Amino acid sequence: MSQDRPWYAAYPEGMAREIDVTEYVSLPDMVARSIRKFGDSEAFVNMGVSITFNDVDRLSRDFAAYLTTGLGLKRGDRFAIQMPNLLQYPIAVFGALRAGLVVVNTNPLYTPRELKHQLQDSGTKAILVVENFASVLQEVVADTDVEHVIVTGVGDLLGSIKGPVVNFAVKYVKKMVPKYSLPEAIPFKTTLKKGKSMSLEEPSLCRDDIALLQYTGGTTGVAKGAVLTQGNVIANMQQTLAYMSAGNLVENKEVMVTALPIYHIFSFTVNLMAMFSYGQKNVLITNPRDLDAFLKDMSKYAPTVLTGVNTLFNHMMSHPGFEKVNFSGLKVTVGGGMAVQEHVAIRWKEMTGCYLSEGYGLTEASPVVSCQPLNGNGKVGTIGLPFPSTDVKIVSDEGETLSTGEVGELLVKGPQVMREYWKRPDETKDVFSEDGWLKTGDMAKIDSEGYVTIVDRKKEMINVSGFNVYPNEVEDVVSSHPGVFEVGAIGVPNERSTEVVKIYVVKKDPSLTKEELRKYCKKQLTAYKVPKEVEFVDELPKSNVGKILRRKLKEMDAKSR
Repeated sequence: MSQDRPWYAAYPEGMAREIDVTEYVSLPDMVARSIRKFGDSEAFVNMGVSITFNDVDRLSRDFAAYLTTGLGLKRGDRFAIQMPNLLQYPIAVFGALRAGLVVVNTNPLYTPRELKHQLQDSGTKAILVVENFASVLQEVVADTDVEHVIVTGVGDLLGSIKGPVVNFAVKYVKKMVPKYSLPEAIPFKTTLKKGKSMSLEEPSLCRDDIALLQYTGGTTGVAKGAVLTQGNVIANMQQTLAYMSAGNLVENKEVMVTALPIYHIFSFTVNLMAMFSYGQKNVLITNPRDLDAFLKDMSKYAPTVLTGVNTLFNHMMSHPGFEKVNFSGLKVTVGGGMAVQEHVAIRWKEMTGCYLSEGYGLTEASPVVSCQPLNGNGKVGTIGLPFPSTDVKIVSDEGETLSTGEVGELLVKGPQVMREYWKRPDETKDVFSEDGWLKTGDMAKIDSEGYVTIVDRKKEMINVSGFNVYPNEVEDVVSSHPGVFEVGAIGVPNERSTEVVKIYVVKKDPSLTKEELRKYCKKQLTAYKVPKEVEFVDELPKSNVGKILRRKLKEMDAKSR
């Protein structure tokens, strides 16, 4: 299958089948070209304040100068960024890359244990943290190699009037900044002020140089740093733009709303890098959980491109006022991070007029591997077609390539696939096949046209008397019940059948009963797939991007037994 790539025939007319991986030498090369091309156009908007491509050039240059000349950081040193979506984020990312540093994207919601592990494992030399989370850093920084701490306030780039007001409100009115003591910390605004008068010698980078250490795998074990090179990220950026060409996007004319956090690799590559290279206005949403403010921004900026996860789209459509948002200009909506449920996609199309395309990827692939065609002509229930210059295949447990329609593990090969796990040769060896294919750990099948369907995570399959039950299938059926808002399915121990299916359900209809739900499932699922246990809860545990955490559900079940 990797030789003839049958999915090319299903590509929309005019869409590139291959990308030119030599187009850019490095990410700073792409950034510089975009700045020259788009200059005074708006690049980023946050909390009503915008900065242009030229502003990004100036500010990132000053920040890079301070990192190198001021702090003495050298090419290849690791630099962590720990903050939500703020104007400071792209400035810090582009500044660090221009300085030749390796960016370590860091979740602001990390516990001290998680943060300590990532900083130690990566060998981070300097970190930029928003002050809301500085107290956590204070607990662990002495046990790491971090030599320099830069602290920023939420409003630091919002102007001389609005900025101080926002910082005061966040700190003293909303009390969102716990007390901390980092006496050697440098204010972010100081780095820009001092960097302005410092010289900068930007190193000559190539596609093989490391751009990111993107940590992954924390839900199943110790988090590992995926080594993503300049070429990896550039390739996925180019693949994204090639694929989005079918969405009728116009260079320098679109409005991207970025609700997914930039520290997540999907948002980093697609929302930040791809959209910057295409000259689009990028509206950064700092707190998408504040749906009132989020929908207000949606109304104000009229997005033409939107990315998110299934839970975000579901919550948005159920929130009062969503129907008042004008979506007439929306051209592209992409859901990733978790499976897009069919009823959510159908409702989204009905309410916005825009097709909700499901994408699929993993951190190790920078991250996107495939996506539903953006013209709405794809196959519902699949993750679409592989990206340009990407090969996929399905293999058995023995490593043999399976035929069309057979279920096995999905393997991927392409220019976006990571080099290795940071300083973990054994784990690197385990995740690659002998002939260099990346093992995704996902069970899937491919049809004759190349459309890929994810059946479920290999490690999350439920074993009922020797039969495989896939949580995604159960969740899709249960979530289609009009009385269900959200659902998570897991396997729980059972003496007679090894495991049985248990579901955790958040009700939409308060009168919904367990028996009514089980009766509904019996009509649509084979007997052994029907949930034997049903538990109603007020909310489901989710990751930072809204993905339902089945691992946490298993922990909840274990505690209740």
